[in-house]
Amino acid sequence: MSETRSEPDVQEQTPEPEGSTPGKPVGGTPGMPVGGTPEGREDGAPGPGGKGLGSRAPRFVRERRTLHLSWQVGVFVVGLAVVVAGVLMLVLPGPGWVVIFGGMAIWATEFVWAQLVLRWTKRKVTEAAHKALDPRVRRRNIILTSIGLVVIAALVLVYVVRFGLELPWNIKE
Repeated sequence: MSETRSEPDVQEQTPEPEGSTPGKPVGGTPGMPVGGTPEGREDGAPGPGGKGLGSRAPRFVRERRTLHLSWQVGVFVVGLAVVVAGVLMLVLPGPGWVVIFGGMAIWATEFVWAQLVLRWTKRKVTEAAHKALDPRVRRRNIILTSIGLVVIAALVLVYVVRFGLELPWNIKE
């Protein structure tokens, strides 16, 4: 005959860190790693906003394979058109980078790789903005810009002294 114990086995308990709530994970929001990003985790689990990685297509579209594939092709074509227009605007007049990131945002509604690229870009832009606000970096940038403007002014002055106010394609030597 086997004996059943009415008392549960005593397991070694680790004390809760001072100032923590029992049962609550230490280090932040449940489901989010310490130092995690608010838009979601790198492994695709949703963050506090509830949006993880993956398709943002309506449920009825995702449930039908053919419809979902058609949806993805449509999103890809629209995003590609916007990105190509943005690349053209890098050479032609227009807000090229803004349009390119708009196309990436369109792709990010459906493709995980575009979501990851946008997260990386957002993180790098935020880091650059914080770095640019550092007083030492601002001072350095102002000094370098001033030096560059002085060099350009000197080159313009040399040109004007040598050739006068003549356009370069009208100069005959």
